Amino acid sequence: MDIAKYVEVQVTEKPSKQTTNTTLKWVHIAISNAKRTLLGIYHKISGKYLQLYLDEFCYKFNRRYFGTSLFNRPTAAIAKNYW
Repeated sequence: MDIAKYVEVQVTEKPSKQTTNTTLKWVHIAISNAKRTLLGIYHKISGKYLQLYLDEFCYKFNRRYFGTSLFNRPTAAIAKNYW
C-alpha cells in the first residue's frame, strides 16, 4: 500500500541531535509500534479503513497505563451529567 496517496501534507525538518535523542525518540517508538501493530494483526490494510486502524491504535496507545483505573474512568464518564 502506498501511504502517500492518503497523506495530504508532509513537513520535513532537520532536528538537532538533542531533539532527536529526547523528543523524537518517542515519536519513532510510537510509529514503529503502530507499524508493527498494523502489519502484525491485520497483515494487509485497506486505504479505505486506514484512519479507523490508526484511531484504534491511538485509543489503545493512550490507555496503556490505565491498568487499575480501567473501570473507574468509564464509570465516572457515564455518571457525569453533561446537560
